[in-house]
Amino acid sequence: MTLAILFAFASATLLGAAVVTAQLGLRTVEPLSGAAISVPSFTVLFLLLSPLILAGEPVVWRGLPIFMAIGLFFPASLTLLTFASNRALGPVITSTLGNLAPLFAVALAVVLLHEPLHAMQLAGLVLAVVGAVIITVTRPRDLGHWRSWALLLPLGGALIRGVTPPIVKLGLEVWPSPLWACLIGYIMSSLVVLAVERIRKGSFIAEAPRSGRFWFAVTGISNGLSALTLFAAVRNGPIALVAPLLAIYPLVTVILSAMVLKHVAITPRIVAGTVLTVAGVALVLAG
Repeated sequence: MTLAILFAFASATLLGAAVVTAQLGLRTVEPLSGAAISVPSFTVLFLLLSPLILAGEPVVWRGLPIFMAIGLFFPASLTLLTFASNRALGPVITSTLGNLAPLFAVALAVVLLHEPLHAMQLAGLVLAVVGAVIITVTRPRDLGHWRSWALLLPLGGALIRGVTPPIVKLGLEVWPSPLWACLIGYIMSSLVVLAVERIRKGSFIAEAPRSGRFWFAVTGISNGLSALTLFAAVRNGPIALVAPLLAIYPLVTVILSAMVLKHVAITPRIVAGTVLTVAGVALVLAG
């Protein structure tokens, strides 16, 4: 259980950091081309290191279709939906509705995996999600113009992010290797984003300035390590514990944005959201 907590915190930290580095990349690269850089970057790094890190990891062919199917949606479809939502709705609604992912994750874990959910854990989950929403919500004038159907984009992203951990856990029961699960998933996701880039631009390689490629490569590695530690967390603990801990990633993003991007002020709203998020995590851990 301790390993699950440590891996979950690591995953949230890496995910929060990736949001910041992606903002640096988006200064010079359009979002969809950024996806075609970030996802394959981690895949290539993983493949280069695989002779070392996969040594001694047995292959269970029965689990291969499960991890391949997961890779078609996570992180590829999640990345594309998030970028499309950012373009249609802006980061405010995208981030706010994206924070509903832990609710989907825990609900599916209770129904599909028959995980127990105690009252204290449920209260902590709700507090953590509410705190994350408060941290990400900004002034109404930031919302821009959007159509109601576009709300399906961030909700779809939240659904994918939420259902992935329980399905990964099912796959890990067949093939208990987070390393193989992550590598196979990322290979499939790389094929998806490169195919999208090929259809859009006529080339598999995204055209971008060197600085943009660098920051999206960093983003891809951070997101990839976040996915890997997430898989390790669900391998070592219940979804009802892991999912609420992942909800703290907006807090990491705000702190790093204030340090690196210099455009985030620590306001009473952010402090209140932080307090609720920390209190929710504390209740989850106590439960």
